[in-house]
Amino acid sequence: MKKLLVIMVLMGGLYANEGHAQDKEQLLAENKNYTGATASEDHYKAVYQLDTDNPDIVKKTFRNINNLLKDTRLKDKLEVELVTFSGGTEVMLKKNPYEEQLKDLIAKGVRVVQCLNSLEERKYTNDQLWDFIGYTPSGNGELIILNKQGWSIVKP
Repeated sequence: MKKLLVIMVLMGGLYANEGHAQDKEQLLAENKNYTGATASEDHYKAVYQLDTDNPDIVKKTFRNINNLLKDTRLKDKLEVELVTFSGGTEVMLKKNPYEEQLKDLIAKGVRVVQCLNSLEERKYTNDQLWDFIGYTPSGNGELIILNKQGWSIVKP
């Protein structure tokens, strides 16, 4: 009787594994056919926080924003802000090579904003930054307020 029970248990395991393999194949096929979430809302808002001047992160941030702006699902539904503070303040300085990328973002409708607290802490003045930059009293305050207003916060 024990042998019969062991054989039945083993056979049940084989059938279960076969069913699992079919489920796995179905899941793989469904995954392969996925084409992205549907943008069913009328409006989307994203704020990118940039708190470093690491060139790789800065380039990644600009690339991510530009890629977002090209997403056809979000055409005419998107509001974007880039807020810089802490180490990201360096990106806004005239001496750094980001003027054209920032102007390009603004031309595409992105609001580009600098934290005034970070300017003060770093002893920079507004005239050291490009004259097309907007300002907010604090970068963290900006993120908290926008988050409460339904903005998605993106940290590259």
